[in-house]
Amino acid sequence: MFVWFTDEKDDAMRLLFMLLLVLLAGCEETPTGRSQLALVPEDLMAQMGEDTFDQLRRNQPVSRDAAANRQVQCVARNVVAAAEASYPAADLPDAWEVVVFEDASPNAFALPGGRIGVHAGLLRVAETPDQLAAVIGHEVGHVLADHGNERLTQQLGIKAGLLLVGLFGEGDLGQQQLMQALGLGARLGISLPFSRAHEEEADLMGLAIMARAGFDPQQSVELWRNMAAAGGGQPPEFLSTHPAHGSRIEALQQAMEEAVATYRATTPADCSG
Repeated sequence: MFVWFTDEKDDAMRLLFMLLLVLLAGCEETPTGRSQLALVPEDLMAQMGEDTFDQLRRNQPVSRDAAANRQVQCVARNVVAAAEASYPAADLPDAWEVVVFEDASPNAFALPGGRIGVHAGLLRVAETPDQLAAVIGHEVGHVLADHGNERLTQQLGIKAGLLLVGLFGEGDLGQQQLMQALGLGARLGISLPFSRAHEEEADLMGLAIMARAGFDPQQSVELWRNMAAAGGGQPPEFLSTHPAHGSRIEALQQAMEEAVATYRATTPADCSG
């Protein structure tokens, strides 16, 4: 099929047409089978992850608590091994680096290239190694599913789309208002739902991973109950990048039977010492 543009907006239409071709050609699947568009080269994503992690280590103190570091390293080691066994076809980092940061917030994160950061404050909410495994499994799930790449690709696509809309306008006040409205619409209609989809996918991947690693998957529900108690109120779910605690718990419970069966067929992990 040939497409020929003849009006004054030829350049914008060609750009839009080429963008659509790229989108159609670039669709892949996550390890759970969800369709995904992730167009940023993986080596670039890994380099960005390394640079960000190095900057965090320069700007944030690292925990010297030997017991905390020992437990986090033990849980992470078991979780990573289970992730590699659970998703052998996934594009996994060659090595993983895990650091405990002196930060009171109950949080953790994972970056492309296999960098995992755990805040010391998380260890006051994740009361057992099993609950810690739920968090680390979740973060490893983000890396395995290439969520960072997908989100960056999505943001670049939104910016390109808004640029195209701008090319069709006259630059008056009405056009500026339209651009602002489209920006908000893109955030509510694309960015936030996709972020929640990432969180939900990472939750379920993490549940399967922690069970295979020998950690009790039922403790994932206890973890989110602890998070709900520690975190106070949340914004309305449709305005949040993360699912509400109740929604997370419900989704985990729906997948619990299979996870428990996996856990009972494994040797329990021992990261208590």
